[in-house]
Formats: sequence, structure tokens, C-alpha cells
Amino acid sequence: MARIGVVGVGGWGKNHLRVLSEIGHLSCFCDTDPKKVRLYERKYGVKGYTSLADMNDDQHLEGVTVCTPSVTHYEVASKALEKGLHVLVEKPMAPSSMECRKLVDLASKKGLFLTVGYIERFNPAVTELKKQIRTGKLGQPLLLEFHRENRWPERIIDTGIISDTSVHDIDTARWIFEEEPNVVFARAGRVFGKYEDFATIMLGFTDQKTAFIVSNWVTPKRIRQLSAVFTGAVATVDFVSKELRIDDDKGSRKAGKGVGEPLALELSSYTNSIENGTSHLVTAIDGLNTTRISEAAIQSSIKGVPIHLRLD
Repeated sequence: MARIGVVGVGGWGKNHLRVLSEIGHLSCFCDTDPKKVRLYERKYGVKGYTSLADMNDDQHLEGVTVCTPSVTHYEVASKALEKGLHVLVEKPMAPSSMECRKLVDLASKKGLFLTVGYIERFNPAVTELKKQIRTGKLGQPLLLEFHRENRWPERIIDTGIISDTSVHDIDTARWIFEEEPNVVFARAGRVFGKYEDFATIMLGFTDQKTAFIVSNWVTPKRIRQLSAVFTGAVATVDFVSKELRIDDDKGSRKAGKGVGEPLALELSSYTNSIENGTSHLVTAIDGLNTTRISEAAIQSSIKGVPIHLRLD
């Protein structure tokens, strides 16, 4: 069993604690808040630390998950890689693509797994959509329209909606089309916070394939949806209910409701990769390129022009 430590047990990190405990891979954790350390030591029966260095020195780990604020991702992930640990870092991989590239190179040099928490790849509805695409029955993919909307989560104070939220759909679009976009155009603005809290992003791929991404932290209504237009059908994914609906010439049908918690599927894949030496569904290059696309979207919204891309 791969021994995993969790770094940062705040808003999302506490879910990593729960899931890793449930699947039998939680060995320890650390957080700067001593109250959280005491709370989760009692709850999960594992050792907690207030220092990453102390945890790394004291424990014999195979890997860590990094759930700290995004501005610290590079520092924490690089220290873990230098220690010889495999790393799953929550999105974004690092605040800048330059830091992402350094992490990619470090992981490659050390021969370690480095992956990023793009959890929608593990959503059963998306998994089923990929299966449907491979059968060829839907036809060729043409247009992806994403909506990811809800009121601003006040715990997120160090980044804007593009880097925190839109990246999920940027990555999913890359995965469904199985290629990188060559152009980005975006409009974004700010209502409540220090950074942009609503954005529309258009990604252009080869052969006229297009992804349109709408993200906002303004509306009180929570929406997590994808409408995918193919030459032979329209597929609708509800990321929350994990349902996939197909509409074609034969009518409308449900293609099954997915089973399984996406985070549990993601973390199980991560630990299986460590134990068996198999590749993870989200690679370090996926994390790098998604960050580069999000940076281009931010620049496009500032400059008011499309940004052309050449990605790895």
C-alpha cells in the first residue's frame, strides 16, 4: 500500500484526508493551523504536523497530495519532489507556467510521478462520454459548451476564476478533443473580489473544433454542465449528478448515471500509479499546458485580442 501524506487540510484538503483514509492510503498530514492538526489527528488516527519539513523527515512516504493555497504550490511540490516523493498537486500546478515547467523538469529528472487535480477526467459521466465517442456513434466532435457557475467561494482569495475554475473545463476540452488549442480569446471581469470572477473563453482547435467556456462566481445558482455537439448527436453532461444524456435522430436517452466519487477515483488512480508504475490519467504536461492556456486567456481578456498558441 502506497503511503501518502496530505499537505494542507483546509477547504479541499480535508476531502483528501477523508478519501485517502477510506481507501487505506492515509499515513500522515500537515497544516499550519495547530487546531486542524489536533482535530484531524483524533478523527483519522494518524500523525499530524505543522511543518512540511518535519513530516517529510519523520515519515517514510511514497507520495503526497498538495492542497495548500495555489501561490504555494510550486514551493511545496518542489520540496516534495526533491525529497523523492511522487506528487499530486491540486490545480493549478503552480501560479505560473514557468514554475510549472520547472516542476515538470524536476519530476522527470527524479523519475517521479507529477500529476494535477483535474478531477473532471474522473467524473463517471465524462468517462462514459469518452466511451461513447470512441464507438463512433456520435459522429465527429464539433463544439463543446461548458457552464461552471456559482456564488464566489470566499475561501479562494489568492487567484481568479480562470486559474481556479475555468481550468477544469480547459483541461476537459483538451481531453475530449485529444489535442491542444491553437488560439484563445477571452473576456473577463471583476464584481466582488480582487481578481476576475467571471469569464468567457473560446478555444479554437483544428478543423473548426471549438470549446466555449463560461465561468462565474456571481450567480447564486450552481451550474456544472457540458453540452457537446457532434455531427450525429448532442451529449449533455451534468457534472454534479454525473448523468450523461444523448440526443440524436432516435430521440433522447440517458447513457447511464455514473457510479463513484470522482475524488476517490482520482486518488485511487494516483496511488495505483505509484504502486504499479503505470501512467496517471493526468500527466505533468497536461498540468503545464492547461496553465499556459489559462495564462493566455487572462492576457487575451486584458489586451482584447486573440492569443495564438504553440504548446508541447
